[in-house]
Amino acid sequence: TTTTTTTTTTTTTNITFPAKEVKYDNVLSFEPSRMRNVAIIAHVDHGKTTLVDRILKQCEVKLLNERMMDSNQIEKERGITILAKVTAVTHCPPGEKEPILINVVDTPGHADFGGEVERVLSMVDGAILVVDVIEGPMTQTKFVVSKALQYNLKPILVINKVDREGAIEGDAESAVFDLLASLNATDEQLDFPVLYGSARDGWVSTSFADRTSWKEKRLDITPLLNTICSHVPPPKVDTKSLFSFLVTMVSRDPYLGKIVTGKVYSGIATPNDLVSVMNREGTPVGQGRVTKIRASRGLRNEELPYAIAGDILSLTGIESASIGDTLANVAIKSPLFTPKIDPPTVSVTFLVNDSPIKGKEGSVFTSQKLADRLFREAETNPAMKVGYAKDDREKLEVQGRGELQLGILMENIRREGVEFAVSPPRVLFQRPEGEPDSKEVLEPIEDLIVEVDEEHSGTVIDKLSRRHGHVSDINNTAGGRTRIKMTIPARCLIGFRPIFTSDTRGSGILYSTFREYAPFRGETGDKRKGVIISMADGEATAHALESIQDRGILFITPGTACYNGMIVGESAKDSDVVVNPVRRKETSNVRSVLKEEKLVLVPPRIVNLESAIGYVQAGELIEVTPQSIRLRKVILDEAKRRAAEKHGNPYN
Repeated sequence: TTTTTTTTTTTTTNITFPAKEVKYDNVLSFEPSRMRNVAIIAHVDHGKTTLVDRILKQCEVKLLNERMMDSNQIEKERGITILAKVTAVTHCPPGEKEPILINVVDTPGHADFGGEVERVLSMVDGAILVVDVIEGPMTQTKFVVSKALQYNLKPILVINKVDREGAIEGDAESAVFDLLASLNATDEQLDFPVLYGSARDGWVSTSFADRTSWKEKRLDITPLLNTICSHVPPPKVDTKSLFSFLVTMVSRDPYLGKIVTGKVYSGIATPNDLVSVMNREGTPVGQGRVTKIRASRGLRNEELPYAIAGDILSLTGIESASIGDTLANVAIKSPLFTPKIDPPTVSVTFLVNDSPIKGKEGSVFTSQKLADRLFREAETNPAMKVGYAKDDREKLEVQGRGELQLGILMENIRREGVEFAVSPPRVLFQRPEGEPDSKEVLEPIEDLIVEVDEEHSGTVIDKLSRRHGHVSDINNTAGGRTRIKMTIPARCLIGFRPIFTSDTRGSGILYSTFREYAPFRGETGDKRKGVIISMADGEATAHALESIQDRGILFITPGTACYNGMIVGESAKDSDVVVNPVRRKETSNVRSVLKEEKLVLVPPRIVNLESAIGYVQAGELIEVTPQSIRLRKVILDEAKRRAAEKHGNPYN
């Protein structure tokens, strides 16, 4: 244990800041030179979270189950990472007597949560790029690598899943090198170390050949930890300067209040220190006293005596702070640099649920309560924007990166026991920069990678081409698969995933990432069929549904609660059809000698939240409750709908 007196005595007008005595015990408190901050970045399903599990296990952290970093319930159910998370381990590399603190940031791999990646990369000094040995760099790989290069991070390449059949040494490495070169990486960044391993089996090596002998050699994750300590530089900070801290994440605890997480960029803070809060522009937004300093050590939150420059940790007691704000000594008047986050590309409108059967399955929020909940979400997720609709303050417009991100938000609110309604998603168009009055319209374009069996490639290419997809590359991969690379408008992918799953019989893989705003490519001719609409209130009967199923595909089963204006199926025709799904069979007291007719119903198409988001069109809404997902018309009454259509205003 070493004791260092850090002089931070600074005198301003009537303010004196005394020196702080810091004890670096190499257990909770480390000198900046003994810290390493690193993020694990990759495409979805390439093994980031599994690798973090193996790092924790290697450093003698007891794991209760797999994917410990995915603590959110929806993350566990879907097997994806939604929120970036920080943990820390200690490792003593060869030749060192004292351990080094390694702060590891696990990031999402799905493009819709790219805002999480953009925020956390500003905290770290290195990046571990995980790439599947068979798939190589994918769409999200290009996105996260481009962001890492913007922060001058030097990558460590980990080729994962080398135990897979068909793995070839050199292919993935060359593809990553070409990707870095195309993104104008420096010579220093191109000279990256390469490691091979299997995160699932818990080993990493510097040799590809060890994939067949790792058990005999008893390999583990040690080579990766040694590479982090040698390749990633310690944070360039000054403990003698005044304290400054950039807020990167915000959460809330029922006992501690608001918890802000980020990196200490300079100085040292202790509990009860007074700090000022500045927004991105440097405008003061408040002050507060640090009540607790906490950091993740393994899977435990430890309380620290100091917040030392270079460390990634959490502070409590600063209620006025938001993501992107700077917490600093009251003598500091300029904010820290805040990274710019790419703009959202899709929006939906949230409304109060006003259906005839509202309130039977959950709580119906007023517009003000719904607004409070959505603004609270925007506070913790800067990639999402929330505001009142221009034409009606009872409606709230929420902008995000894609259908999945917005769907996760809806699912979270739904699980809180709330009922609400949602409009169809809309793509956010733009005008050319500096030309607000221009007639040219720009729309978001996505990079798309599709991998399907060869027998399905023709169908998929045909349907994507009709949606203005432009093919850039087609390759045959192992196992009789075809990989297709395209650029396609984001609006043309809305609602396509269920069609794609059906066409490929569930065997296809589809990934997309935002590329750029480009000129509008024109209307798509791939239109949806009409819908079957209920004209009555009550419970659906098998007798009525048997005759209705001949007119299209049903979404409901007998016993489902229906109401006038509710969508109960998809019509076989292009126009909407109005039916009575609650009609009962007429009964009489006349006995029939004929055998009762047996009813045969085709299994309905189950409508979940994700498929509903892509299915509904203008003039329709999704009714979301804790127990059900229903589709309905905005105007429930058929006569009023026809009158509105006649007057050219069918959606109000």
